[in-house]
Amino acid sequence: MRISYEDLEVGKTDEIGSHTFTREEIVRFAREFDPQPFHLSEAGGEASPFGGLIASGWHTCSVMMGMLVRSVMGESTSMGSPGIDDIRWIKPVRVGDTLTVKNTVLDKRVSTSRPDRGIVQLQWDGINQHGETVVTVRSTVIFGLRHPGAALPRAQ
Repeated sequence: MRISYEDLEVGKTDEIGSHTFTREEIVRFAREFDPQPFHLSEAGGEASPFGGLIASGWHTCSVMMGMLVRSVMGESTSMGSPGIDDIRWIKPVRVGDTLTVKNTVLDKRVSTSRPDRGIVQLQWDGINQHGETVVTVRSTVIFGLRHPGAALPRAQ
């Protein structure tokens, strides 16, 4: 069954997956997309305030996005997103860290201009193996309604 707007419950949190970051993938992502010294080598990381090699925040967010698509969006009525509202990189992600991602529905409403779809506010939290939140992302996603009009108040 496809996930639609009606299936999303405000306040509900789901664990959507886990991922362990390897040195090779951290460096590979950095070479192509974020070639800052602390993402490229141990030496570059040791010379930085981070004290060692760390994953790019964009790498972390990309991994989280992949999990979200595979667990929720891929089998849904998602119509895409108008954008990310907030990203916070709270703690560095290091080689060997395992992030577990939780997705929470913060708010939702049916679009007034296009009542066949709803606007959903989500928060994704990346939590490391020590139980520390290392990254949060707040986003808006548009989902199609399974039954357009059913979620709207009826005129009296």
